Amino acid sequence: MRDRLPVLQAIALGALQGPTELLPVSSSAHLMLVPWLAGWSYAELDPELRKSFEVVLHGATAAALLVALREEVAEATFNLDRRRVALIALSLAPPALLGLACERTIERHLGTPLTTAVGLIGGSAAMALADARASGRRPRAEAGARDGLWLGVAQACALIPGVSRNGATLAAARARGFGRADANALSRHVALPVIVAATALKGMRLGRRLRRDWDGALALALAAGGASAVCSAAACTRIIRQVERERSLAPYATYRLALAGIVIRRVRQNART
Repeated sequence: MRDRLPVLQAIALGALQGPTELLPVSSSAHLMLVPWLAGWSYAELDPELRKSFEVVLHGATAAALLVALREEVAEATFNLDRRRVALIALSLAPPALLGLACERTIERHLGTPLTTAVGLIGGSAAMALADARASGRRPRAEAGARDGLWLGVAQACALIPGVSRNGATLAAARARGFGRADANALSRHVALPVIVAATALKGMRLGRRLRRDWDGALALALAAGGASAVCSAAACTRIIRQVERERSLAPYATYRLALAGIVIRRVRQNART
């Protein structure tokens, strides 16, 4: 097991984080599977070190999104009312409770390439089915407490590697009858509080670790990966507008299935050798 994060790999994974976080393809799956498929040393890092690095990437991406979507975030904040507060609170509670109770168990048992591939497949099926059957008549202004609970359950399911928070919340919003553009907006609005809260909590743990066991090489790799993720996310924010158009989620579901198929094939090959 390695205890050094190569800077070039950190930069490459930071660049990968931007588009995979913005699209419903699961950034966590790509952070797990791309290094494993490529045979990078990142795949052999100490689990705590990988977790620390991924906290930095998620925090960097969240910061870039908050800046890029500042007008939308400001509008949503200034127009908060009882209905919107209930929507956000109920969308936040399920992933927060499940994450606090089962974070270690999920990481220990569901963080393998094969289980991540299963998560990709399950999320793909949910996305494709919900998108195909949705009426798309409801505007996001109608979203209330019950919708928030559905979105919260979807975010809790997304704690399973490969499912994708973006994909799960899009599927939930489409299943509740929202149009594609409104479903994307709802997905962003409920995801950002979860990302920011989780990053803040895990960031404090990372800060304590760095203060206790300062490692200049690790700090450099974390900073390089974080900077790469910020730049990548900022450059890819236009993707949000592309996804919001009235386009089917089927291409993303197909891509996820193809990636899962590659992983399953590699697992079988490894099992035979």
